Amino acid sequence: MQPIAEPIRGTRYAGLAGADAATPQAALEQFYAAFNGRDLGLMARNWAQTDDIALDNPLGGIRRGWGEIGVLYERLFSGPAVVYVEFHDYTLHAGSGFFYAVGRERGHFRCDGREIALAIRTSRVFRDAGHGWKQVHHHGSIEDPALLARYQAAVLGSRSGAVNGGRKDEG
Repeated sequence: MQPIAEPIRGTRYAGLAGADAATPQAALEQFYAAFNGRDLGLMARNWAQTDDIALDNPLGGIRRGWGEIGVLYERLFSGPAVVYVEFHDYTLHAGSGFFYAVGRERGHFRCDGREIALAIRTSRVFRDAGHGWKQVHHHGSIEDPALLARYQAAVLGSRSGAVNGGRKDEG
């Protein structure tokens, strides 16, 4: 399977018909539009609103259920850090009622005058909710130990702890 090189940034989401993510591409565009636009309402529409969803992030934390995941995004979007990522070098895999995307994110973390270039391995799983695709799982990891250490130090050491609410396992 040949990876798709053209990045998903979320910039094409506004041109897609309707609020629901009717195709896998639309679901991915919706997520990155929400993330890069710091739009909690759109993020909530992208994720399934159930207790069985999960997010595993580069800081080592696992969040389960929209209650925990939503709080993480709320803190990130309202805090001083600005994180931008785009999804590239990815493949799409479909089954009956679900699809998953496996690829890479590149972008940056900016906070308190610091900028860190990000390179994250990423997988996302979506299921057909009957009215569009809803995200049910995300896993992200930073494979470069030096980059991971810089990112963790920047997020966990950020002024006021607003990036992660002072909790080590968010981000």
